Amino acid sequence: MTPILLTNVTIEQISGEDKALARVDGKVIFVDNAVPGDVVDIRIYKSKKSYAHGSAVHWHSYSNLRATPVCSHFGLCGGCKWQDIQYPQQLLYKQQIVSDALKHIGKLAELPEIQPTIGGEEQLFYRNKLQYGFSDKSILYDDSFYNKMKFNDQPAAGFHVPKLFERILDIDKCWLQPEPTNAIRLFVKDYLLKNGLTFHNIKRHEGWFRDLTIRTSSTGELMLICSFYYEDEWCAKLMNALQQAFPSISSLNFVINPKMNDYITDLEMRLHSGTPHIYERMESLQFKISPKSFFQTNTAQAIKLYQVVRTYAALTGTEKVYDLYTGTGTIAQFVSKKAKKVIGVESVPEAILDAKENAKRNEITNCEFFVGDMKVVFNEAFIAQQGQPDVIITDPPRDGMHKDVIDQILKIAPKKIVYVSCNSATQARDLALMDEKYKVTRVRPVDMFPQTHHVENVVLLELRS
Repeated sequence: MTPILLTNVTIEQISGEDKALARVDGKVIFVDNAVPGDVVDIRIYKSKKSYAHGSAVHWHSYSNLRATPVCSHFGLCGGCKWQDIQYPQQLLYKQQIVSDALKHIGKLAELPEIQPTIGGEEQLFYRNKLQYGFSDKSILYDDSFYNKMKFNDQPAAGFHVPKLFERILDIDKCWLQPEPTNAIRLFVKDYLLKNGLTFHNIKRHEGWFRDLTIRTSSTGELMLICSFYYEDEWCAKLMNALQQAFPSISSLNFVINPKMNDYITDLEMRLHSGTPHIYERMESLQFKISPKSFFQTNTAQAIKLYQVVRTYAALTGTEKVYDLYTGTGTIAQFVSKKAKKVIGVESVPEAILDAKENAKRNEITNCEFFVGDMKVVFNEAFIAQQGQPDVIITDPPRDGMHKDVIDQILKIAPKKIVYVSCNSATQARDLALMDEKYKVTRVRPVDMFPQTHHVENVVLLELRS
């Protein structure tokens, strides 16, 4: 289409994701790289009848809500897109995202006042897990990034570029995870280059080194997972070099992944050196984290999140609780002291093994854990065997709960449901399906991912009388 330039446009608000929003002649314009309060010129790159997408190319004035990004890669990689917004304002926007989803997607007529978003004390270096991609194709940007991208054949170690998954933006320093994360990534990249080892090309399905996952914990432990396309003598050589260069590594693992995707949960995990797990501590509880385990990536905020869940459940010691999508059993064990019994269900076998070991280590005897696909396991026979729950806690993946799971919850009708979600849109969709039988009585967003539009949300549903 012929380029369209809109001039002197005031940015009004943040939209539901990582874009700002303006209106021109009644048409909604989603803008990639602006902050509410900015006055900008917008170059349109996609236009429909009622809306358009564009990028700010010139600023007439800057918003007083702006902050100065600390990262040199800001605006280039796909993460931390809210670094240019002051943190207190980020929390307000996240509260609004939750409110908009519940009202406009869930169309819930009865809603309590949405409590303020619980912010994090640390807005940088808060993640305990990062995955870096390695590719023989990198992407470069010039000063007019939103209009011009350049590709080259130089190897890169960093993050996948949105909508161009086979390309990697080479990262110098990431501010999401504490050191020695950056040093380890740069060491691996340098080792590959010095020894003539190949970086993976996911499109052509070739190249030796695929990606690197680094997990840290508040106990000071460090886990690495190296993913190779095929196995040869260099696998052990690289692992030995890593162990020598970084003796603080507690658990050094690798996996051989010959597939067309980077998903490794279904592959054999091999321990090269150290222990097969690390530990994380939350309040008085200790959790074992294996390479395939799911664990909230912001430990400090996860504690606050689970405290909200425990408050909303308001257990008295007599209740039977079902914890659906339990992962490594963190929420189940958080609420167990106030429950008569907790039943956790999860689809990943390794996570359930960790959950059982965690409960034993924490001397918790009233939790039982079961493995299987939620929509299959959570059936009438299971409920008949385990007993009717008084409270259900559910923390599903981003796509929300399967309709069969929702139908089963409505059928057994527990008194309370505490719904934890990392996606307000799918949570709102699910709440709408339960609205006839349940009333939303409390809502509390928690900021698990500062500098991004992502927000975790906890909702309490109570059975209508």
